[in-house]
Amino acid sequence: MKTEIHPTYQKVVFMDTSTGFKFLTGSTRGSSETIEWEDGNTYPLIKVEISSDSHPFYTGKQKLADAGGRVDRFKKKYNL
Repeated sequence: MKTEIHPTYQKVVFMDTSTGFKFLTGSTRGSSETIEWEDGNTYPLIKVEISSDSHPFYTGKQKLADAGGRVDRFKKKYNL
């Protein structure tokens, strides 16, 4: 492995700006903003607009727009 060509992997805090939900994980991305985490250490803070806490798929609030599949169209076409 070549030295000094890989990005620095560090622990960072991601914060969902719509709900305020925060989680600590590892990332190669950095930030000039920092936050003190529950363990007393200071980590870079990365703000995101959508996370698993606010995404409709994960919260169960997703609306499905079913346009009807091939079978439904066939049954409708031939009155079955």
